[in-house]
Amino acid sequence: MKKLSRSEFITLSIMLFGLFFGAGNLIFPPLLGNQAGDKTLISLLAFSITAVIFPVMGVIAVSKADGLQNLASRVSPLFSLVFTPLIYLAVGPGITLPRAGSVPFEMAVAPYIPSDFPILMARIIYTFTFFLIAYMLCIKPNQLLKRTGKYLTPLLIGLIILLFVGVLFVEPDIGGPILDYKKSPIAKGIVEGYNTMDAIAALNFGLVINLSLKKFNIKDDKGITNYTIKSGIVAGSILFTIYYMLSYVGKISSNIFPNAENGAVILTQTARFVFGPFTELLLAAIFTLACLTTCVGLITSGCEYFEGYFKHKISYKNWVRIWTLFSFLIANFGLNKLLSISVPILNMIYPVVMLLIFMGVSHNRMNYTHMSYVVSASFAIIIPIVENLAKAGLNLNLLTSILEKMPFAQYGFSWLVPTALALSITSLISNLIKDNSNINIKVNKLVKNFKS
Repeated sequence: MKKLSRSEFITLSIMLFGLFFGAGNLIFPPLLGNQAGDKTLISLLAFSITAVIFPVMGVIAVSKADGLQNLASRVSPLFSLVFTPLIYLAVGPGITLPRAGSVPFEMAVAPYIPSDFPILMARIIYTFTFFLIAYMLCIKPNQLLKRTGKYLTPLLIGLIILLFVGVLFVEPDIGGPILDYKKSPIAKGIVEGYNTMDAIAALNFGLVINLSLKKFNIKDDKGITNYTIKSGIVAGSILFTIYYMLSYVGKISSNIFPNAENGAVILTQTARFVFGPFTELLLAAIFTLACLTTCVGLITSGCEYFEGYFKHKISYKNWVRIWTLFSFLIANFGLNKLLSISVPILNMIYPVVMLLIFMGVSHNRMNYTHMSYVVSASFAIIIPIVENLAKAGLNLNLLTSILEKMPFAQYGFSWLVPTALALSITSLISNLIKDNSNINIKVNKLVKNFKS
């Protein structure tokens, strides 16, 4: 089996970190530190369960199943036919790509545009440049690892470290936890990590890692899985370290900027203490690089998938052109409308995504049957649909009332206990049936031997 060199493995791991780390990952931790105050560490550890561990597990689950389509097919071929393209579209041009072009502009560029310059024109110029660069990076997928793993992502990490080191010289003024962090720092941390929705993107990035390894001539399934697990652990470790740095920025200024609106405000105001006028350029570069590396991974994986899905009738390069052009147009002229449609869909499919990740990682050890996948997935799909119907004004009376009384319902996890019970019970039943079947085979064999 061919082995990766140390530099190749580090480049692969850094690229995976860059794929995960977008604008949301940049602004959630500072807000966590600001609101959790002296409870930041425990909140961050809880945050990491859903913002680090599950995304890494998602990449591993896809690798073990040899693709998202195969993982989803364990529920049913029809489910896979609908679910897999929906995932790629939802975190591609359906929501993440247009938002990735718009968010860095709104957060780090728009506040400094002169009042006499048309804001729409400024946004168009910025997003056109952003998606043109994304297009140029994606058009040759065999260069993806080199461009993101060797250049873009290390530059992003370096800029964040520069920000962190500078903030170390700020006099800490740490307050106590506020809002939901005061009530339950662990529960709030888990929910905030869940809200990054990185676990969904992880299902896409599994394909990117798979393709990158094959370009290194790592083609056997065992080698691909082993390197995916190892690079996932390294990428997750870097991710947690960066989250700690960013949450520290929010923590030390929690008394200075109480009730900050979002993480971008915290980063900007805190950095100004250290870098002065250089702050605007630093944060614009950080936000742009964070979004760009994520975009490149999503475009590459999505376009590779749809090229195969439509049996190469539309080439990879044409898919890249379609996705980048669509994302550019939506980022400027229809983002709010698209988000109003896409976000509820994303919320509905997230629970079944987390279920499939858990089952995909533990499949070989637990030997889940088809019944376990179908029943537990049904709970993870139906319950979020019922909840979203209730939010839209279509209350299903008794069913809605039952779900509202479920454990963790107040945090948006009413699906968790019923789905876990469904998985446990179906697995137990399947094992009992299997054991009884094995006993019957042994008894029949003994009877046959006795008669002979």
